[in-house]
Amino acid sequence: MNEKLVSTEPATGEEIWSGPVGDAAAEVAAARAAWPEWAAHSVTFRIETLRRFANVVRGKEIEFAELIARETGKPFWEAKTEVGSVVNKVDISIKAYTERTPTSRLEAAMGNKVTVRHKPHGVLAVLGPYNFPAHLPNGHIVPALIAGNTVVFKPSEKTPATGEFLVNCFHEAGVPEGVLRLLVGGPDQGKSLAGQAGIDGLLFTGSVGAGMALHRQFAESPNKILALELGGNNPIVVWDAPDLQSAATIIVQSAYLSAGQRCTAARRLIVEDGKHEELIAEICKLIDRIIVDHPMADPQPFMGPVIDLMAADILQDRFIALMMKGGKPIRRLERPHEERPYLTPALIDMTDAPDRLDEELFGPVLQLIRVKDFDAAIDEANNTRFGLAASVLTKDPKLYDRFWANVRSGVINWNKPTNGAPSNAPFGGVGYSGNHRPSAFYAADYSAYPVTSVEAESTRAVISEGLRDAYAPEK
Repeated sequence: MNEKLVSTEPATGEEIWSGPVGDAAAEVAAARAAWPEWAAHSVTFRIETLRRFANVVRGKEIEFAELIARETGKPFWEAKTEVGSVVNKVDISIKAYTERTPTSRLEAAMGNKVTVRHKPHGVLAVLGPYNFPAHLPNGHIVPALIAGNTVVFKPSEKTPATGEFLVNCFHEAGVPEGVLRLLVGGPDQGKSLAGQAGIDGLLFTGSVGAGMALHRQFAESPNKILALELGGNNPIVVWDAPDLQSAATIIVQSAYLSAGQRCTAARRLIVEDGKHEELIAEICKLIDRIIVDHPMADPQPFMGPVIDLMAADILQDRFIALMMKGGKPIRRLERPHEERPYLTPALIDMTDAPDRLDEELFGPVLQLIRVKDFDAAIDEANNTRFGLAASVLTKDPKLYDRFWANVRSGVINWNKPTNGAPSNAPFGGVGYSGNHRPSAFYAADYSAYPVTSVEAESTRAVISEGLRDAYAPEK
């Protein structure tokens, strides 16, 4: 009997999708067979096909957003912004491909030319996450297809319905079925896909644990591209902020959007000790007003549930671990409905904890850390193995300059949320947050590789040194 994968709605527990688990080897073989023809098409042909894809998604905005909201638990208003990002990714990727992988020709000696062009890798595997189940894998798929690769996409086992809907939109737009394959399954299918000899690379967005496992798996395959977009333990520093209400709003947006299920969410709030009380009071006022509800509720909530009961259980356990380490709750992580994965926004003071957790708590938990001066704030911001996103809220541009110069992070913002990463710029982190393969605008870099050619229209050659005279007798 064929194994099935079932997707349930976090807010209600109702089944919303089911389908058979796929075969990684068969999907890779199909993508391999389709690759020569797709790669042989002109870039213009591939771009026009993907423009049609954008139009297909645009026409299904409400249907797509409703599915994302139901399957992830995120509010409907937020799901609509994700669909918008899927559409916008096409034009951004076209521009990126043009800028990042141009053909260049240089004049060389003796009438020769040096030409640089780019080729696709071949078959690329894409492993998608559940928090942005359309936008984030789409951010790999679109650049890969423009470059001439074929793709095998395995969505998260927690959001297969969204993955299937996305792939169907590509096929409806004219992307051949062999060019983009859907692999349904869980971790076993993901491992099998990553281990297929027939893939030429893997593009991954997800946890640092899974990313490290993939890094080890690919250690003996230097011929395969591996792009890892991992998590963060992201700091937001507040120092002499001019407007406490605005600062509190930015902090709440950074920490609690998507119920904290963003890799760029703020996990640590770093403030000046003794000057923090008013700011914390403003943050608590906002926390107490946050609506946590069903994604389709009216009025619309700020937060829905986290992805499933297991995620909620883990977050509650980790919050208890923070308290056991000396944390003092300011707002507790509450579970309003024990049978469903709804969580309330939490704020906990970890200043006096001698041994803080350095991990990504993927949910609505913000840790407060009070420090004595700005140098200590920078040290605390860097007190992590991760390095994805960081923000400083200050009226002093010199403090921002110091922060930017000294904080280790791939995204550094000034008076903006930590999760304000634009798609028309590179996105990636350092340390445990990635492997120096930034995505978003720079995804074109890992979707194709440069080929350098020295070219001449005729064969002319001479060896000027090291040869005997052609007419001299040998000795």
